[in-house]
Amino acid sequence: MASKEVYLPEIGTISLTKRRSSKNIKLSYSSDGIIKVSLPIFVPYQAGINFVIKNQAWLEDHRPDEQMVLEQGDRIGKAHRLNFAYSDKASRPSVRVTNTQINVSVPLGHSFSDLDVQTVAIRGAHKALSKEASQLLPQRLDQLAKANGFEYQSVKAKRLTTRWGSCSNAKEIILNIYLMQLPWDLIDYVIIHELVHTEHMNHSISFWQRFEQILFNAKALRKRLKQYQTKITPIKI
Repeated sequence: MASKEVYLPEIGTISLTKRRSSKNIKLSYSSDGIIKVSLPIFVPYQAGINFVIKNQAWLEDHRPDEQMVLEQGDRIGKAHRLNFAYSDKASRPSVRVTNTQINVSVPLGHSFSDLDVQTVAIRGAHKALSKEASQLLPQRLDQLAKANGFEYQSVKAKRLTTRWGSCSNAKEIILNIYLMQLPWDLIDYVIIHELVHTEHMNHSISFWQRFEQILFNAKALRKRLKQYQTKITPIKI
């Protein structure tokens, strides 16, 4: 597949990909908020760019995270805050993630709520969650495993779209980076859930008995967990 990335002022980064299977030009968003354009192999890239410009209203209506707007000072995860700052040197929005800050550099003449600025901010938020999850979740998993007599093969933190975690037959555990937006008791609930799967792969009676030996309030925690979603959910300050 041939592909190309282009930056359009007031719109943001678009990723154009030519596919032999494509019959028409199609628009979509990546999970990071980048605009994706799928083109038939014979269609020039400029036609895809023109299609994006023509369909800006559709892009606004379908902005990721239900048009959620990240704002100055929003808290992301356990330790990060969003910081938008104008720069007379910036020609396009950019982001840099430190241990505590998501610093979004915004060109003069842009609004913090502009689509291209928000796309970069969302990308930074994902980087911050990944950074936190990679540092904290393996440590907590190891603590809970040792405390409750579980053994596992490996653990990784990844961005998952529909599940909080998973455990393979080989006892390889994956934990969702969005867990960093949850209270710690719910994070522990998910971690213990996956650890119990190292002994019981299905949700049998034995699974729940073992689970509730460790967490007597597992049912109440499970009910609370349903209130959260696997997407960026900033805490407004």
